[in-house]
Amino acid sequence: MLIDVAEVSETPPSHHAIKVHHVMCMELIQFVSRVSVLLPEIEAARPGCSSGREALCLLNHIIDKANTLRKHCSESSKLYLALTGNSILLRCKKSRDLLEQTLSQVQYMVPVLLAEEISQLISELRGAVFSLDPSEEEAGKVINELLRCYINTAEEHAFEAIQVAMWKLHITSLNDLLIEKRSIKKLLDRVGEGDSTKRKILSLFLKLLSKHGKSIVTEQTENVNQCEAMRCRLDDAEVDVLRSSLPPDEFKCPLSLRLMYDPVVIVSGETYERFQIQKWFAEGNDTCPMTRRKLANLSLTPNHTMKDLISRWSATHGVSVPDPNMEATGAHLLESCSYSIASLSSSMNNLRNDFDAISEASNDSFHKVQCQDMDLNPLTRLSSLSWESQCNLVGKICNVFKYNDQACNWMSSQDFVPAMIRFLKDAHDSNDLNSQILGCQSLSTVLQKCRSSLPYLNDDTFALLLSFLGTEVSKEALSVLKVLSCHQYCQQKITEFIPKLIPLLEDTALAKDTLIILKNLCITKDATDSVAETDGCIPSVVKLLDSESLEDQEHAVALLLSLCTQCIQYCRLVIHSDERVFCDLVNISLNGNSKGKAMALELLSLFNNNGESSGADVDISKGSTIDDYTKQKSSSSKAPGLFRKLFSKQGSSAKRKK
Repeated sequence: MLIDVAEVSETPPSHHAIKVHHVMCMELIQFVSRVSVLLPEIEAARPGCSSGREALCLLNHIIDKANTLRKHCSESSKLYLALTGNSILLRCKKSRDLLEQTLSQVQYMVPVLLAEEISQLISELRGAVFSLDPSEEEAGKVINELLRCYINTAEEHAFEAIQVAMWKLHITSLNDLLIEKRSIKKLLDRVGEGDSTKRKILSLFLKLLSKHGKSIVTEQTENVNQCEAMRCRLDDAEVDVLRSSLPPDEFKCPLSLRLMYDPVVIVSGETYERFQIQKWFAEGNDTCPMTRRKLANLSLTPNHTMKDLISRWSATHGVSVPDPNMEATGAHLLESCSYSIASLSSSMNNLRNDFDAISEASNDSFHKVQCQDMDLNPLTRLSSLSWESQCNLVGKICNVFKYNDQACNWMSSQDFVPAMIRFLKDAHDSNDLNSQILGCQSLSTVLQKCRSSLPYLNDDTFALLLSFLGTEVSKEALSVLKVLSCHQYCQQKITEFIPKLIPLLEDTALAKDTLIILKNLCITKDATDSVAETDGCIPSVVKLLDSESLEDQEHAVALLLSLCTQCIQYCRLVIHSDERVFCDLVNISLNGNSKGKAMALELLSLFNNNGESSGADVDISKGSTIDDYTKQKSSSSKAPGLFRKLFSKQGSSAKRKK
């Protein structure tokens, strides 16, 4: 194993010290910190069973491992961290999954209020997506390729590789270089003689940095100084430049003749769009495109002065400068979706190009789309396609989101959701059942993947989703509402049509999602009151305690437990809604799944504590049966009240249920 981690120190390093994989590590550390806050309360609850003790030990172990990972990413070599990025990513994902699994075990061994906090944390863990920083991932690929073919690589290629890696990892000053070399030496000191592979890798890094590091850093510094000098020369003319309605030629990339999004300076002193010059070099060129002179090296230095001027001019005149990398990704997606972009033959980044979006499955004529701003996000032109082409595109882009966690990085829900709402509305208006199902499935997928960036949804959107309930699209519409019900600003809207949800509890295919939605709504008192006081709600939920589905039982108990913990009056509503409620809860506590068992016992205990059992205790010992429980309650002289009344009536029913 390449990564060598030291023992965790008692005082973990500051998050500011994390050199590489900062975002990924900090997201994990934030989860771990929240678990650390809850841990004393979990321990105080004394989950005494063996699985509870094991879960506590595992939580402490995960916290230690996370702090070890943070220490490793703070003290190790940047080059080595980039090289082992996939290993770091897997460790973060493993820690996330272990936290989720362990908290799920503990959740039903603690008091209800603490269980609610743990449940919220579990939900957030399930939605957490870890990914490598694109720049650091690129550095890792460059380093890996260098190591793979170093023996047969020319010296100039080794120079280029280490130069790119240093720039991507922000090793841009002599001080940065010194820190990196010291980090490598410390790693070498800790590496055992038996780990020859790691020792060779670190020795190579040290050799390349010692040989080329200083010249690379010096050159980058000189280019930065040139940019600063340009800023000084432009100060006097800056006002005139910003006033001009036409952008100066200096703002345009000589290769694409477009406004530059990320201007960089090459060694010859010329400024180009980063995407375009990298493409030029990737095609095997080692000359300046303007002068055609051979370049000493292929280093790129950001031209912050030029970028600042372009940004200010764009803001002044209301012009948007698109990121060519994002456009390229969008174009690639369109191609992968079997849509031919007819006019992208020579330069797919030309602002004035037209392109034809062609559906292979469609017999319709070509739909020509003007691309004035070259916005290659395929959904922005969705409505201009034929209906069959729209359906094909929506389905294929849905698959991109479903199977690629990186999709949200280049196409956010801010783009996808409005387009999908329009598609759904058109499908609804045209009574196209298959398209309605496809639209809801796609919308649900992107909302699940992009939970943290949910756009605002207006009343018409909720009315549209409401119109699907009670139809053949109910299941897919519920899937969308299930995701939305986790967002606070959506809960109030969904609460307004709770009466429309209640009949769906009668359908075994829809009951689970409906219960989850209702449970998610019970975060605020107003929503809880609406759920509990809606006609037929509690009786319908109680009826599901006798469901053949263990999952339906679990979610029904979870909803009732959430209601009853917030208001004692709801305990009475539950008990008086169906006289079989106690038998069903006892059955679940004995025969349900692990979560259902724990919550059923908690709910029975809650009834006892609130006096609803007339003093009778809920005592379900291991190996007991419902008949045992019934006899215990019926024969107790201290239970002349509700328990005795109910169980005396239900003894024969309990036998049948066995």
